[in-house]
Amino acid sequence: MSTDFSSAVLAWYDQFGRKDLPWQQDMNPYRVWVSEIMLQQTQVATVIPYYQRFMQALPDVYALAAAEPDEVLHLWTGLGYYSRARNLHKTAQIVVGQHAGEFPASIEGLEALPGIGRSTAGAIASLSMGLRAAILDGNVKRVLARYHAVDGWPGEKAVHDRLWQIAERYTPQQRFNHYTQAMMDLGATLCTRSKPSCLLCPVQAGCEGRRLGQPTLYPNSKPRKALPVRQCVMPLLVNPDGDIWLQRRPDSGLWGGLWCPPQLDDQHALTDLLQRLGWQTQEQQTLEPLRHTFSHFHLDIQPLLVRVVPTPAVAEAGQVWYNLRQPSRLGLAAPVSKLLKRVEHICVG
Repeated sequence: MSTDFSSAVLAWYDQFGRKDLPWQQDMNPYRVWVSEIMLQQTQVATVIPYYQRFMQALPDVYALAAAEPDEVLHLWTGLGYYSRARNLHKTAQIVVGQHAGEFPASIEGLEALPGIGRSTAGAIASLSMGLRAAILDGNVKRVLARYHAVDGWPGEKAVHDRLWQIAERYTPQQRFNHYTQAMMDLGATLCTRSKPSCLLCPVQAGCEGRRLGQPTLYPNSKPRKALPVRQCVMPLLVNPDGDIWLQRRPDSGLWGGLWCPPQLDDQHALTDLLQRLGWQTQEQQTLEPLRHTFSHFHLDIQPLLVRVVPTPAVAEAGQVWYNLRQPSRLGLAAPVSKLLKRVEHICVG
């Protein structure tokens, strides 16, 4: 019965659930929302320091709404999936501008905001608004798929819909906020992807996946496809002061809104770029290649350290000389941060 399941999960939560996570302190919709967006595709241990820095800089929805996009992206640098940060900023501005700083107190209202899907809306409503709502994040999908031995990949509509039906049925009428947290904790700490601790699980007795002896078969994995490999040349153009020339990328597309060196097809494109800028080249050094993997392809980056004498100095919007000694608070793509750290001792001396 669904009440037996939720009662067992709640009893386990009372004894073992996590109650000291940063977003569980001074809980409100803003703090829960930011944590839920950060936790998409990212583990708790990785999120905690980012979350703490973000809250220190932007403690409420008004501060986030008023922040410069570069500040938001700077605080997000390293978390990846940067559309999450852009949507976070947009949503804060909508909440302040259209809802007087208050998050809509309904699943439908929350889902209408950029970057908030059904499960995230359910978490915000359940954890911070006193509204009964189910969630179905990655951890909960895993627990429910194993408990009922649900065949199929959750990305398939039929499987996804069935898991939502189960999630709705098991969400209790009382203490739904604790149940929501408990299900996330259960998936994160016991019902893990590769080595579940079934003997410690509060619902092991009714788990079909365990009964069948193969809990890790559920949920089924996404059908694998070999990731294609793309290549680019990324010149780090260095002026005589040791600063690196960066360009702001368009808001949409790869690394949208972030600051990066030029991303070029080949050496010929670099020659064309320098001719177009009218800059003299003093020295060029080939650096160790870097591979960065996205969800749908690998990008092999060939970085080049190119010392240039820029004439005239760049002062256009969307372009900046990045001072490695006193770096600006800009949003940088993760591989760009790695490259800048790699060449800092060369450029700064």
